Amino acid sequence: MDKIFLKQGVRLLYERVPGNITSFTIGLEAGANSENSNNLGIAHAVEHMVFKGTHSKSEKEINDICNEYLGFHNAMTNYPYVVYYGSSLKEDFKNAFNIYFDIVFNPAFREEGFKEEMAVIIEELKEWSDDVVQHCEDFLFYETFEKRRIKELIIGREETIKALTLEEIREYHEKFYTLDNCVISVVTSLDLSEVIEIIEGEIASLNKTKPLLTHNTCEIEALEGVKPSFTQRSSERVSSRESQEEKTFSLYENPMAGVYIEENLSINGCKVQYIFPIHNLSEREVTLLQLFNEYFAGGTSSLLYDEIRTKRGLVYDIQGKVKGEKGIKLYTITLSTSKENIDLVREIIKENIDKVKALKGIFTEDFFKKYIKSQNLKRMLALEKSIVLSMHLAVYEIMHSGGELLLNEFYNLSNCTEEEILSVIDKVFIKETIGIIRN
Repeated sequence: MDKIFLKQGVRLLYERVPGNITSFTIGLEAGANSENSNNLGIAHAVEHMVFKGTHSKSEKEINDICNEYLGFHNAMTNYPYVVYYGSSLKEDFKNAFNIYFDIVFNPAFREEGFKEEMAVIIEELKEWSDDVVQHCEDFLFYETFEKRRIKELIIGREETIKALTLEEIREYHEKFYTLDNCVISVVTSLDLSEVIEIIEGEIASLNKTKPLLTHNTCEIEALEGVKPSFTQRSSERVSSRESQEEKTFSLYENPMAGVYIEENLSINGCKVQYIFPIHNLSEREVTLLQLFNEYFAGGTSSLLYDEIRTKRGLVYDIQGKVKGEKGIKLYTITLSTSKENIDLVREIIKENIDKVKALKGIFTEDFFKKYIKSQNLKRMLALEKSIVLSMHLAVYEIMHSGGELLLNEFYNLSNCTEEEILSVIDKVFIKETIGIIRN
């Protein structure tokens, strides 16, 4: 992978692959982490509104051009980032990239269609909790954090969405959609020089019609170190945003330990999620945690799956996951079981956490070889599609030390020791925080 710094601070990640498909991503650190208590959901709202038309094209023209040149295209807002991505034939890359660059950096934000698009987002919000597993996580985040943005849904609340104005949308876009906050990744068989020429051509065209789009003219508040005091509960409506003090969020805080239960008669069985904070881990330690998770709860051959699912049949599924996104950074264990089995399942999990903290002779050289190979295989399989590779390269560039970590993360592990991985386990499994949605 090549990383090139283009004009005005744009970072280009280029991965050459054979074939006739070119995939690209435009990513920005402009996700929900950048919001404050008065504009919850604005990052996601901006993602919607940029597709409503640019200064030179209507929404209908955008849709027609995307249909002509892009076999697939989409956008996504997360807490740390927003990404716009698509795939085209390599001979159509110039046209495909042109329309997406125009969408992202040159939206018109017209009154026409604004209220209707906010109504679409509110309908999306109503469907958000239909996924019970996702709802369990959202419920747990809300109950156990006080000052973090992840306490609230990425999409925001109905009252804050309704209260957003077009002027606020414009201001947010101007502040965060800047060239030196932009990462572009391209996975293609096109020569690097041709890709650079196309992208720099778009940058030059943009700057002919707009002021220099960098943070030099749009100052950004640093999220690190901010100590806000946001404690408003989501059940309380925002009656007048003008009368409320604007409050920013903390990037990290530890969840309040304990067991949090929500009764829900509309579901069958129970959904359970554990969360453990990992924002105190180094990048290497997070990678080691991923190896440990593969052994402990990462799949059908893992320790917890074998003990709880295979041997006892107490759960339908159990899965551990390392959430390394900036502003999230949690180790989670999720499972589905019956109300009658919850206490027994929790007891088995606790017993096994205690056991692994005292393990000796398990995390040997052979262990590291086996699980590094397994993680590399799974990573490469997951990135086999060029659009997935493109999107994740941009995301890793935004969230971690660089996009190259995506391809080298497990190869970078060397001289791992049992003491090192046991130290990581001790840092993670301190206090348990559990959310339960049950019937």
